[in-house]
Amino acid sequence: MQGFCIVILQEMKKTSYTIAKKDALELIMHSDAALSNSKTLKLTEDLRDKVTIYRTLDCLVNEDVIHKIATPDGIVKYTSCHHHHDKKHTHNHVHSSCENCLSITCLDSVKPTFVMPENYLVKQVNFSLSGLCPICRVTK
Repeated sequence: MQGFCIVILQEMKKTSYTIAKKDALELIMHSDAALSNSKTLKLTEDLRDKVTIYRTLDCLVNEDVIHKIATPDGIVKYTSCHHHHDKKHTHNHVHSSCENCLSITCLDSVKPTFVMPENYLVKQVNFSLSGLCPICRVTK
């Protein structure tokens, strides 16, 4: 994980690099679960103000360093990207949301498919599944 962080930080040097970006990225990359805006704010409240955190998260999403996940209940969460930055990456994969522990898992191995009418142009896809994660399924 540390090597991956170094690569990401090196990539970020090509853009506007701030202490807020570094702090937010480290927080998200070292988290075991996707973090919501409110959780990120709570964990950084003594370091940054709300507007700075929101702008920083949006900036990191736009730079393709983290990605945004909309949960089935409408909460937006952020998690780190686990791809190489040498090519364009899309986040069109399935997200599994655990109803028990509230964890969000990116399921890159699940390939969702859909058919759109000819007149539409799809720019982003958000597939979310809701249920129990493997740990909660065993313990419930």
